[in-house]
Amino acid sequence: MIRITELKLPLSALPVETRRAADAPSETDADRGPVPHPIAALTRLCAQALGIDTLAIASLHVFKRSFDARKAELLAVYIADITLADPATEAELLAGFPRHPHISPTPDMVYRQVAQAPANLQDRPVVVGFGPCGMFAALVLAQMGFRPIVLERGRPARQRTKDTWGLWRKNTLNPESNVQFGEGGAGTFSDGKLYSQIKDPRFLGRKVMDEFVQAGAPPEILYEAHP
Repeated sequence: MIRITELKLPLSALPVETRRAADAPSETDADRGPVPHPIAALTRLCAQALGIDTLAIASLHVFKRSFDARKAELLAVYIADITLADPATEAELLAGFPRHPHISPTPDMVYRQVAQAPANLQDRPVVVGFGPCGMFAALVLAQMGFRPIVLERGRPARQRTKDTWGLWRKNTLNPESNVQFGEGGAGTFSDGKLYSQIKDPRFLGRKVMDEFVQAGAPPEILYEAHP
């Protein structure tokens, strides 16, 4: 596949649903279903960038979308991955764009498990804490077949929220369920920094985003520039 960046389209060229999402995003946007992309227009831009016919492009996948509002005309800026109708010509085509700032091979973004549990697994790993790190550590271990045991000192998030507000409003401390202990980790009640790793060159953060989408998150988080 070939990745092409800086594909710019005026907002007027986008489907109505996409323009609405850009103009006035709301909490209900997640219920509207996936926002359509201007695939035909993007295909034309990719063909122009590569100097080929649009029929030579078999498929196009949007990797990222952002909006440029620095000028009077609002622009949608895309990064797209394309598959050629004849994949055998890809290497030859890319050879014509050495070190091009906007044209390159699509990087390998496949998440690969680092191990697989043996069939005769005796000792199960223990994950201490059910914050974001503990959750995904347990998830990945489970996907590898290790059947992890998760230990969490506090209560589930809903009950923990009540306990925490009890401390803040009534000065009643539950030593086992509070700001520090419980489902969701310490960051549940913190405005500290969040590291999404959306710019990770190894694309490990995309594994997290993929899991979110499989669990019901809107697919837009996979391609929005700032999900």
